[in-house]
Formats: sequence, C-alpha cells, structure tokens
Amino acid sequence: MSKYNRRTFLQLTGAAVGAATLGAGNATARESESRFFINLRDVERSAIPDDVEIIHDLSQADVLVARGDQDSVNGTTVSDLTIDLSDDTTGAVESRDGPSTDGNGSSHNHDGAPTNSEYQWDKRVQDLNNDLTDKPGGGKSVHDVTTGAGTRIAVVDSGVDDSHPDLAGVVNDDLSENVSEDEFDFRPNGAGSHGTHVAGTIAATNSNDAPGGGVLGTAPDTEIVSYRMFSGVEGKQGDGYAGWVKAAEAGCDAINYSVGFPAPFVYPDQYPSLLEELRIAEQVAEYVRSQGTVIVNSAGNDGLDMSPESTLSLPTEAEGVFGVSATGPIGCGWGGKHSDNEAKWLTGNRLEEPTTQPAFYTNYGSAVDISAAGGNADLEALDAEVEGAQIDLVYSTIPGGYGWKAGTSMAAPQVSGAVALVRSLRPDASVEEVESLIEETASTPEEGEVYHGAGHLDLTALVDAAR
Repeated sequence: MSKYNRRTFLQLTGAAVGAATLGAGNATARESESRFFINLRDVERSAIPDDVEIIHDLSQADVLVARGDQDSVNGTTVSDLTIDLSDDTTGAVESRDGPSTDGNGSSHNHDGAPTNSEYQWDKRVQDLNNDLTDKPGGGKSVHDVTTGAGTRIAVVDSGVDDSHPDLAGVVNDDLSENVSEDEFDFRPNGAGSHGTHVAGTIAATNSNDAPGGGVLGTAPDTEIVSYRMFSGVEGKQGDGYAGWVKAAEAGCDAINYSVGFPAPFVYPDQYPSLLEELRIAEQVAEYVRSQGTVIVNSAGNDGLDMSPESTLSLPTEAEGVFGVSATGPIGCGWGGKHSDNEAKWLTGNRLEEPTTQPAFYTNYGSAVDISAAGGNADLEALDAEVEGAQIDLVYSTIPGGYGWKAGTSMAAPQVSGAVALVRSLRPDASVEEVESLIEETASTPEEGEVYHGAGHLDLTALVDAAR
C-alpha cells in the first residue's frame, strides 16, 4: 500500500493547515467558559452580561469575540472555531543533492548541489529576477520594474522567524504581535514553520551568504507584519479576525491568510452555524477592505468543488475575500527528461505536467478568484523515493533553513506578493482596482475558470499593466 495520499502528503510537507473542529460552544459540546462571536448588528452591547469577557473588540466590524456563557447573551451568537495546524513536519533539506551537469552543452553547470534559489521554479517561471535563471541575454525581469518597495503585507499565521538571514530586516518588529491568548510574542510558538515559509514566499531577500545562498520572494522590498494566531498547534478563528483588523489599521496593503476549514466543515446542512460564521467573516472583510487592505486566502486542500450551494468553505467564500487555488508541475528537475540546464527545467517536454497544472489536492469552483503556484506531486514517485521528486513542491524559508511545502497555503502568498508589486507602482489603487488588475492580467490555462478563476497569476503582465 502506498504511504502517500492527499492528506499524508500535505502533513508531510507541513501544509495541512485548517483541520478544523467546531470549538467549545458548539451545539453538542458547549462549555460554560466557551469562546464565541457576538454580532453587534443583532445584539445591543449594553445587554451583554458583565460576566461575559470580551477577548477581542472588533466593533469596527460590529463583531466581538467573547468568552463566557453563550446562552446568557440574547441575540445572534455563534461559536468560535478551533483550527488545528496539524503535523507541521517541514520537509527540511538535510542534503541539497540535485541534478548534475550532463556535459552536453548545458549553459548551466552545477558545481556540486544546486543553490537554494535554483529550486524556486515558482519564481523562475515568472521571470521574477535574472539572478534566478541563466536564460541567454537575460531580458527584462519583474524586479527590473518593481521589488515592492514602500508596501506592507500582513502574515496572519503561525508566526514568522525574523532571525532567518533571508528575512532579517524584513519583519516590522514594532507592528508585529501575538493575537492569540498566550503570553509570547509574534514569533513561532510550537506551531512549526508554516508562517515563516509563507513570509519567505512573499518577501525573502536572498541575503544568506552561506554556501548554497538564499531564496528570493516575490516582493523582497516589502515589509512583513506578523500576527501570530496559533498557540502551539491550535488557533482560533476569532484571533485570526483580530489579526485582520489590526493589519488593516496598521496600513497593510494585503493580508495573507493561508488558513481555512476543510471537509466536513463546509456543509451548512450539517453545521447550520456556518451561515452565521459567514456573516461574521463578511462583516470583518467589509471593514478591512474599507481600510484599503486586500484579503488573500488559500482556497483549501480537499479537492472540493466549492460551487454547489450545499458547500460553504470559510473564509474563502465570504464576500470580499480573494480566493487562491494551487497549481504546480510534475517532473521539475527530475525524471530524466532534461539536461542540467535549469532554465529548461520549466519548458517543452521537460515536464510531465506544466507549472499551471491544477494541483491534485486543490479546491476549485466558483469561490476561486485566481490560481498561483502552490506545488504539486507525483505521489508514486514520492512513494518510490525517486531522487528530486520533492522539487515539484514550493521551496522557501523555514526556521533555521529552507524546506519544501505544498498547498493552497503556498499559493496564496504568491498573490499577496503580487499585491505588494501593484501597490508599489500604484500606491493609491483601491482594493477593487488591485484585484481587477491581478485578474485582468492573468494567463488562461486550458483547465479554465473552474480551476483558475480569472486565470493564472502572471507577474510580468501585471507589472507591465500597473506601471
């Protein structure tokens, strides 16, 4: 029996974020000291009992996150959701052995292992920076137009390791904070490397001067603000929404929220409270957007069609949330179909499947606004331990080094970085204008709207249109 399926693969790569339970206070297990949302559009604040503790005051969005006896509040309340970050085994690289030169005229000869940035197929295919490729003549890259200077992106996640050499000076320590209820700061606290990987995809600077070098983010001159919502492996949706509001009020151009709730927690007929959860998400999103902040969200990793009314994936399907599905190649840098010319890893018959191929795990359907690189996998090749098969995943920063992950969690930060590029060129562009530019400049893979929404993220076309 194969040791890999969709879930074990995502757990192995540390991308299985969002295994959810309807937390304390739901219909079957309500605790007297449970956490819940109070909708101030239905409840008078003066009518809230004094013994109900307000954890987060989000009254800007007519929402309170509270703890106490939910039944004591007359009006619309709904339980907060507990999010399980799951097993965040990082897939960190102990040995960076990769393809070696074949001696047949390859324009790129590896002296030993490839550098870290050479594993970044997601950046090279976008012509992000000429330092990432050996294309003859180079040509204009995205970073010749903009590197995202003057912008700010929030990462609401498991925390960001700002001591990483590729993130040094990138994270705003003054604005970053812990929005969970523990006593620690914004840095990872037992929840693994998820947030650090996301931050590197957005803003890594390729500054590591150690052998092997570093990695490069989409917008290396943007600023990251880390709002840590996970305490250990668990987080609360209410803490995430608190991060949203804080990010908007800190002037962030986008919020990267690579968090969501997988099946079976998408079926309103089984969980009617999801409809109230949707109202809460939309109220918070409405306020955040009014402050000029784009909310970028991972669409989920259940291979689920989100189009039917019988499914409701949160917060992706909330009005005002920009949902991102995942794509990735099969056969990048392995499989015997190419020489060692890394510039050719991504072209022609060098790949079994192109970088725009919908990932086998990605959610799809009407809630998807755009697709982006999130990584893919040949599970049989992984099961057989084929050398290099992990290169089809997304490579980025993790605490203490670098590692591969895959998931819509890895696709969302590609788009958050794109927001930084747009806002660096058009600082006064509205949320709607930024989203429209990203959609209008997207490429159109053959799988069409059902998997890609408006299309696949195209950074070259985007910055050309934005400048």
